[in-house]
Amino acid sequence: MQGIKKFSTAVAAAALMALGTVPATAQDQIDGKPNLNGVWQVMNNANWNLEPHSAASNPVADRLLGAIGAIPAGLGVIEGGEIPYNDAAQERLAAHKENVIYHDPEAACYLPGIPRATYMPYPFQIIQGNNDDILMVYEYASANRVVHMQEVGIPPIDTWMGTSYGQWEGDTLVVTTLALGPGLVKLPAGEMVEGVTWLDRAGNYLTNHATVVERFTLAEGGNHIDYEATIEDPTIYTRPWTISMPLYRRVEDNAQLLEFKCVPFSEQLLYGDLIEDQGAE
Repeated sequence: MQGIKKFSTAVAAAALMALGTVPATAQDQIDGKPNLNGVWQVMNNANWNLEPHSAASNPVADRLLGAIGAIPAGLGVIEGGEIPYNDAAQERLAAHKENVIYHDPEAACYLPGIPRATYMPYPFQIIQGNNDDILMVYEYASANRVVHMQEVGIPPIDTWMGTSYGQWEGDTLVVTTLALGPGLVKLPAGEMVEGVTWLDRAGNYLTNHATVVERFTLAEGGNHIDYEATIEDPTIYTRPWTISMPLYRRVEDNAQLLEFKCVPFSEQLLYGDLIEDQGAE
């Protein structure tokens, strides 16, 4: 019954969120823990590349979009500046970098996975109740995940968003996500491959062997969260590594998530050749 109660609470909250009726609250704590309720968003360019990078032209759209499609520069959000890939991971990483549009799951409107969902250039909402699971809902592709407030378990299957388990360490919400694996997917380029979770538009990635541990710490004043995520995946990295960034509360009147159901926007990329063939008949 407890699991049913928690699931029902999450669904009800999501429905209210979709209508824009979840009110902001000035309550400092919920059940003795920091109140993380609100709409949050990053102010950085991590989704283009987690590592430090210069501004650059878009590799496939510069002729059509010019500066509108250009890649903005970023200082990077990785402790130490770079992702410690092992030698075995370099071949796939190189293939990603050579196909940064046609292989990126974001272009196909696939679910973003964790931690990428947090720092995409779209807001997300945290819905926290009394002694209950926590729901995180993302504007991009209507993605969502339930943070199960319990000891870390063994997920039954791999999924795009993985399975998340949460615990409080003092005033910090610690979320461990496992089983991040989309399985066999059709890439925007048309290939069917065993999918991995992309971390940014530069092709950085993790596999379904990864453990992602996020830490959400509400800062003084309550209008930003100190966020960090440590990623461990011995199949492709030489050591665990960490990203960190602030998440800013959206404080405008009636702050809410709007719809970005991107499936129709990806159809030409995924199926344009088939659509053209049908039109020629």
